[in-house]
Amino acid sequence: MNTLWVIIPAYQEEARIDATLRALAAQYDRDFTLLVADNGSTDATVATVRAFADHAPFPVHVLVEPEKGVGCAVDTAFRHAIDHGATLLARTDADCLPEPGWTAAARTALHTGRGLVCGRVTARRDEHGPAGRALFRLLVALGALFGRLRPAHHRRHGYLTPYRMHAGNNMAITAELYQAVGGMPRRPSPTDRAFLNRVRRHTTAVTRSRAMVVQNSTRRIRAYGVLGTARWYLERGAGPRPTDIR
Repeated sequence: MNTLWVIIPAYQEEARIDATLRALAAQYDRDFTLLVADNGSTDATVATVRAFADHAPFPVHVLVEPEKGVGCAVDTAFRHAIDHGATLLARTDADCLPEPGWTAAARTALHTGRGLVCGRVTARRDEHGPAGRALFRLLVALGALFGRLRPAHHRRHGYLTPYRMHAGNNMAITAELYQAVGGMPRRPSPTDRAFLNRVRRHTTAVTRSRAMVVQNSTRRIRAYGVLGTARWYLERGAGPRPTDIR
């Protein structure tokens, strides 16, 4: 039985999820089970995953979560995986490309730290040129800096460990810790920071792995614009341009 499960929440991702699946098939460590939590897609997302499952080098499951929201899809999927034997959990997104050593690095980090692992995010090289990727790095760096400086994230508010940049599309956690903190908040959005802060109030076992690398989609920049994306990374919302990027 595979004790490592990889979770991917997905919504209307027929154009991108095949590349994500192929990136997982190219992992050095393929001793895991993949669970895709579809969040009510009406396109060919689920069909694409099921077609991939026919020749995948690891078990593939599809779970449909009708309640809208990435937090709902992730929490339902994590709990399903744990109920079916997962002790280690890693998550990425359906528009991201985990680099080949991603699952191996996640497994190593979890065996070492026994907690929550935050990976390193970079921009997808097939979506933007050097300028766009540099802008992405700048926005991520600003978000990380703001998170560390933000008064609400300081230890005096009951946190046991300093704030770390936490991307939900590149994380890993033990099943034991996931259950101990009550799981991923299903509401409100953004849930990733809220989840990180749940963990920080419970344990000091929050580490960063530079070997766990995921190439992120930069489509948020196109959807929100530069200023809207900056607002999103700085936890101020995306402004007046609503876009359903789950």
